[in-house]
Amino acid sequence: MLATEGVAIEFNDSGLAEIARIAARANSKAENIGARRLYTIMEHLLDEISFAAPERSGAQMTVDAAYVTNAFKDLTDNEDLTKYIL
Repeated sequence: MLATEGVAIEFNDSGLAEIARIAARANSKAENIGARRLYTIMEHLLDEISFAAPERSGAQMTVDAAYVTNAFKDLTDNEDLTKYIL
């Protein structure tokens, strides 16, 4: 979907590792819903990029550990929200 807006996205190894860490942590602290948690995490992670895609046409986005950590800072710091949002 991002490509239709002219946005290229790349996930580097540190970004993928951080996504996996957050998914595993959320599954261990809340109900373990397995890979469905990953879908929700990816949806949240790409929400801002998708929303701004029309203005970023031609952009190359790299998702690294810092980007992932920043995107989930408020949610992972608050365990009560993690149960419902993640």
